[in-house]
Amino acid sequence: MTFATIDEVQASLAAQNYVCGRALATVVFLSLKLGRPLFLEGEAGTGKTEIAKVIAAALGRRLIRLQCYEGLDASSAVYEWNFAEQMIAIRAAEAAGGADRDVLRTELFTDDYLIARPLLDAMRPQPGGAPVLLIDELDRTDAPFEAFLLEALSDFQVTIPELGTIAAPEPPIVILTSNRTREVHDALKRRCLYHWVDYPDFDREIAILQARAPEAAAALSREIVAFVQRLRGEDLFKKPGVAETIDWAKCLLALDVINLSPATIADTLGAILKYQDDIQKLQGSEAKRILDEAKADLETA
Repeated sequence: MTFATIDEVQASLAAQNYVCGRALATVVFLSLKLGRPLFLEGEAGTGKTEIAKVIAAALGRRLIRLQCYEGLDASSAVYEWNFAEQMIAIRAAEAAGGADRDVLRTELFTDDYLIARPLLDAMRPQPGGAPVLLIDELDRTDAPFEAFLLEALSDFQVTIPELGTIAAPEPPIVILTSNRTREVHDALKRRCLYHWVDYPDFDREIAILQARAPEAAAALSREIVAFVQRLRGEDLFKKPGVAETIDWAKCLLALDVINLSPATIADTLGAILKYQDDIQKLQGSEAKRILDEAKADLETA
């Protein structure tokens, strides 16, 4: 199963409660149609990781996630040998008096002792078709890993010295994300279709909130989104993403809040701001000022 049209992309993702704009739907459609990796870049919390999850769910494919981090190397991303089980096998062979080195070498380096990591896992046949391979927060890695990834995604194959080259019978659907804490090399970007995932406008964020927190009253949802959108215009270390908007709405619902007030905002800032310096900036009259501006925006909309 795949998407026949761009409209079908939007409809299928909407069925998974993901509100997708036309531009993003187009690049998703083209990525699947052409078999090209999709590179999504943008601020944290704008829905880049979520798009991979909902595509996998919409297509009925398995999602395989490689969470990137500083120091990630090829061996950690592809495979490792189960050394503990290998040592047990060696001890058992020695105890049985059959510790022939050549035989042991052949027996120990087989699939029975191989632990597949995400990249190798994605190259193997999967029930339901090729999986969705999410390479998340690529900007956290370094240049050597990017170079390795460039080769792996060009041929959709990986090499294990003891076993040889393993090629994917069907290329996985590859989605890479970056929060742009550093620039990813152009050579890797050229292999992909690119899309910048920006903060949504007011109407789209309302639609997202209605999909993810449908129990929130329309008036409260509008106040929440107007306030968060105003907040993003402030000089903050980390602007709240859509994920924070949804979390905040759910917190306010748990407190039975009907409408926003400066006191309520002060009590729940930890749901939308994650740094103490940012929280301190909204103490006192600042929260009231932004709330007043947000309400004024709603009156003039």
